[in-house]
Amino acid sequence: MYIKKITGVVVTVALMSASAHAKTEVEWWHAMGGELGEKVNEIVADFNASQSDYEIKAVYKGTYAETMTSAIGAFRAKQQPAIVQVFEVGTATMMGAKQAIYPVYELMADTSESFDPNKYLSAVTGYYTTNDGQMLSMPFNSSTPVLYYNKDMFAKAGITSAPKTWKEMGEVSQKLLDSGAQCGFTTTWQSWIQIENFGARNNIAMADNNNGFAGLETKFTFNKPEFVKHINQLSEWAKSGIYKYGGRQSTGMPLFYTQECAMTMGSSAGLAGIQANMKDINVGVAQLPYDSTLIEKPQNTIIGGASLWVLRGHESEEYKGVAKFFSYLSSRRGSS
Repeated sequence: MYIKKITGVVVTVALMSASAHAKTEVEWWHAMGGELGEKVNEIVADFNASQSDYEIKAVYKGTYAETMTSAIGAFRAKQQPAIVQVFEVGTATMMGAKQAIYPVYELMADTSESFDPNKYLSAVTGYYTTNDGQMLSMPFNSSTPVLYYNKDMFAKAGITSAPKTWKEMGEVSQKLLDSGAQCGFTTTWQSWIQIENFGARNNIAMADNNNGFAGLETKFTFNKPEFVKHINQLSEWAKSGIYKYGGRQSTGMPLFYTQECAMTMGSSAGLAGIQANMKDINVGVAQLPYDSTLIEKPQNTIIGGASLWVLRGHESEEYKGVAKFFSYLSSRRGSS
């Protein structure tokens, strides 16, 4: 009897000890596949190993759109993750879902976690911040559209530098065609680059109500003469081969990979794909062109990528883990 009692005590103590040291799990849904997914797993593993209280569970949910749609469906079913990665296209939707989101500035204050939004790049945080300066989500991976150009094809045509204006885009493309190129340039993500960022680069709003950031009562204004003229120019250039349409989103990239088009406009995040597909080709990177008839000094482009949103409906201990994880992400250098 004495041995049985002692054994029972030992077992009880062991169970209590295991329970006391069990990590609180925090689920994070993301859209990073391939090499980027491996980077996410590396970040998560490093955080989990850095402390003994919380364990982040990273779950790949497919594309950006699929991840966001899954999170919305899960929230309605009350099975939502604590963290979800949402691309910039979904920012307005998340901002409007006030009952579903736990704003980052509130989370960090409620958990007494040190947090200074001014330490982040304002060009990035501004996209996820309210008009009164409150950060709603945590920036994670950010990109911006750029102009990629084939230096070898440029050299063949006697061109020494990338075009800076849209007028130069037409002139340079014609020189490339004259040297034997099949196409001057193409573009990916047309609405993002040729509408939204065309407006940003030339300081033209594409919507009223502070360009859509001041609330949901917003009207789009991208049918202004400046936008119409730009799209008409692309249409005219398409007839002569200066410009070639390659499909929606990033499906036009093969036109650049195969050297059919000497230039393309795409996300800065696409550089890795270009390097992988054009290993023996010299590729340059430049800023997007601007319209010199509209502005003398161009403005900056705006960001793409995604941020991390916190969803309501979880226990306070999980949110402490989220806050610790966000602080960890903020402390990592070069971990975008």
